Amino acid sequence: MPPEQLIFPNTTPQLPNPARNRSSDRSLPSDLSSPHPLSLHFVDVCYRVKLTTNNTAGIRLTAILSSPPPPSAQERSILEGITGIAAAGELLAVLGPSGSGKSTFLTILAGRNIPSGGSIIANGRKATRSVFRRIGFVPQDDVLYPHLTVRETLTYCAMLRLPGDRVRESVEGVMAELGLKGCGETVVKGVSGGERKRVAIGHEMLVNPSAVVVDEPTSGLDSTAAGRMVETLAGMARKGRAVVASIHQPASRVYGMFDSVMLMAEGRCIYYGRGRDAVDYFASIGFVSEIFVNPADFMLDLANGVTRTDHQADAADKATVKQSLISSYNKVLAPKVKASVNSSIAASMASAEALRIGSQRTGKKETKDFSTISWFKQFSILLRRSLRERRHETFNSLRVFQVMAAAFLAGLMWWHSSIHDVQDRLGLLFFISIFWGVFASFNAVFTFPQERVIVNKERASGMYPLSSYFMARMVGDLPMELVLPAIFVLIIYWMASLRPELGAFLLTMVVILGYVLVAQGLGLVIGAAIMNAKQASTIVTITMLAFLLTGGFYVQKVPICMKWLKYTSFTFYCFRLLIGVQYREDEISFYRALSHNHDITGDREAEVEGQVSVMTSMAALVIMFFGYRILAYAALRRIKV
Repeated sequence: MPPEQLIFPNTTPQLPNPARNRSSDRSLPSDLSSPHPLSLHFVDVCYRVKLTTNNTAGIRLTAILSSPPPPSAQERSILEGITGIAAAGELLAVLGPSGSGKSTFLTILAGRNIPSGGSIIANGRKATRSVFRRIGFVPQDDVLYPHLTVRETLTYCAMLRLPGDRVRESVEGVMAELGLKGCGETVVKGVSGGERKRVAIGHEMLVNPSAVVVDEPTSGLDSTAAGRMVETLAGMARKGRAVVASIHQPASRVYGMFDSVMLMAEGRCIYYGRGRDAVDYFASIGFVSEIFVNPADFMLDLANGVTRTDHQADAADKATVKQSLISSYNKVLAPKVKASVNSSIAASMASAEALRIGSQRTGKKETKDFSTISWFKQFSILLRRSLRERRHETFNSLRVFQVMAAAFLAGLMWWHSSIHDVQDRLGLLFFISIFWGVFASFNAVFTFPQERVIVNKERASGMYPLSSYFMARMVGDLPMELVLPAIFVLIIYWMASLRPELGAFLLTMVVILGYVLVAQGLGLVIGAAIMNAKQASTIVTITMLAFLLTGGFYVQKVPICMKWLKYTSFTFYCFRLLIGVQYREDEISFYRALSHNHDITGDREAEVEGQVSVMTSMAALVIMFFGYRILAYAALRRIKV
């Protein structure tokens, strides 16, 4: 077939036929079976990134020896001039080898990334934030909470995005449509790869999106599961949605389900059109496939610069093949694609204007693309989800064993210690301070880096603002993070025979619990500022080492240039408060006089006791508690979603 006779996708947005595939709609609510039609036009989409070299010394040396100095940053083109249509009611498959720019293109099409050039047009108008919220986006990696069941995952998502009276109906309808009824009560980490991918798609289907963009939905699945996944996507398209999916290596049966195909190579398009016409097009420009070959395999070979007649081609030959494909596309297909896109945009604008006039005449108002839920309701839902998910993380056997082992080991080391042994008691109090300072801050540093992908995805979908998530996380930490330190204090306090008074015990408990929250705040702010768990844990380790050395136990005569660091250490203030609880007024002087190591103990206690008062220590910890969390929130605010 000559290139001039190639058939392009139906570029005029059309409403789905209500009678089509009616049997598959029976399990769905009426609003889920008829989404608002949305056709996406992408015109000359480009994306470039700046590459900055890490060889700073080499740059400086070259700058000295050469004139003019070379630039320190270069641009790399990821996408270049991508044009086409994702039509309502059709499944568009994006094919291409790894590194061809498929994922970058999909994030731009779904509004999760900003192109360097070109534009995304929705129904004849430039896509806005409200339009992008009507586009469901499923990334390649499944972004789900592992310890929630499938039903809980979809229910919490629906509660955040839908009115309360629609939650149950929508969840049941989506589970029926995606075939998730059988694994509804199984935790996400226990389901198969295909089921997990369908759960991720169900996240977006709850709000009945007008378009769905899925990145590598068949990755890691066997051929049967991959076929079922594509059947699911094709069924979603038949209900009137524009569905776009990047497929790595589809089987021939799967390829036959595609309405339209876009083949990419090195960030450029080398084919766009009907899937059934691709082989004929490549034959017309001199690339003929072997008999009975999978069209997708043939096209991917071409995208890699390999022809069926020469699998041993070198890099130069492959580059020549790719350049020939790009040149042929620009000469033959690109003008036709652009003309088709322009006519479709004009038709879409006319249809949108007619729809607007009709709405004005009938007095109907355009419905919002997502429901409005109060901030407190969002906070409540996120809090319940956080508590349900984090109970497995906080009370896992390894963490409980770690705390219990430390409590009993310290209890045995200081078994029934005497209040007269001031030095031993100070050692115990400092051990408690440093243990919970390190434990709490080190665990908290992973909080935001681990949840960043999930939170960014949900916020990009307009599910909730950052403030409701942050407050739910902070409030949810109170019962989760304070149970283990409370048990720790309960064990070690009586094993070590600390001050046998109920008031002293309760004060010790309050000081330790407050101190844990302050140490946790340090981990939160470092994790939020760096957003790299490995690097943040290193910074926390160094910070806690500084607090350990300036805490007032190991070094009594701190150099003047380092004394300021002591007053930034919450370990120092906690140590001071614990001493104040265990020793009242002149008791220290009395027991110090009876001690055999009078000078050593006296110097240490004078260093700790003489610097700050109890009220000052309490005020410092309160300021740090709020200050760290305010800084953590500010650090999260600067992250672009």
